[in-house]
Amino acid sequence: MSFLCSWSGGKDSCYAMHIAVENGYVPSVLLNVLNEYGDRSRSHGIPKAILKAQAKALGVSIHFFESTWNDYEQLYIKNLKSLTATFNLKSAVFGDIDIQSHRDWEEKVSMAAGIKAMLPIWQQPRKQLVLDMIDYGIEAIIVSCNKTLGPDFLGRIIDQKLIKDLEALDVDACGENGEYHTLVINAPLFAQRLNIQVIGKEISSNYNFARLEID
Repeated sequence: MSFLCSWSGGKDSCYAMHIAVENGYVPSVLLNVLNEYGDRSRSHGIPKAILKAQAKALGVSIHFFESTWNDYEQLYIKNLKSLTATFNLKSAVFGDIDIQSHRDWEEKVSMAAGIKAMLPIWQQPRKQLVLDMIDYGIEAIIVSCNKTLGPDFLGRIIDQKLIKDLEALDVDACGENGEYHTLVINAPLFAQRLNIQVIGKEISSNYNFARLEID
């Protein structure tokens, strides 16, 4: 029943992990892909130190590897195979919701490592899913977002007021299409809340990123 969680640091992967645990599965390791410089996550731009703090709060090991987008799949499979052997994994948990191409890729890399891909929040209504996360006790902030949202949304807590503001801009409440990405600072399985500060904001490739610091 041991599983690896594909860990972005954001709300979807965190909620998927919690649901897997509720269903009797045991998290053995988190897997996060860093950029080629090894200082922050490839997808969300979260500093490595903060990802380590999340893992510590969860009491679960975290494994990193560095990659460009071009080498991503090859290195993902290589690391997944290694972790499967080390932790005797049976499955990998992913936080995708309803984009079929994402699920196809996750099933492909999991099969290559000889384990099963599990998507605990698959095909749940997007808005209701965010509301469920809030009610469940997952506290997350926006750490990157597109031009439609702009830098003023960086650092905002995911709550019902935010959902209304997103919908007013015709932005998906869950951000499943990449409109925004989040960082979980507290959750039911966290031993303690993370004290995260937004110390600056920057733009890269027309996408807004928060510069983050942890106490």
